[in-house]
Amino acid sequence: MKNIFSLFSALTNKTNTFKVYGSCNMCKKRIETAAAGEGIAKAEWDLKTNMMTVTYDPAKVTITNIQKRIAAAGHDTESETAPDEVYSKLPGCCLYERPSGVTASAAIHHH
Repeated sequence: MKNIFSLFSALTNKTNTFKVYGSCNMCKKRIETAAAGEGIAKAEWDLKTNMMTVTYDPAKVTITNIQKRIAAAGHDTESETAPDEVYSKLPGCCLYERPSGVTASAAIHHH
């Protein structure tokens, strides 16, 4: 029965890609760790392209939830902004160039 469930889960999983800002291998580990969790089958961030690829179970987690977890760890995504106080505490090599116009204060206004 477990094998049937695993097969069903694999068939219902979705794969999505989105941009996540970062600059080094420490960022890669932090981003992938933040994305991991219930409903995530695979989370891989490409340092060269800044593209995150996630395979997930949409019945358990949404792309928005995944991006919010990554932003909470200090990394802006294409639709979620990391809080300035979290971003500013990242190690120096992890302080990526933020997209223009992105600040935590801007994020507060859109909530």
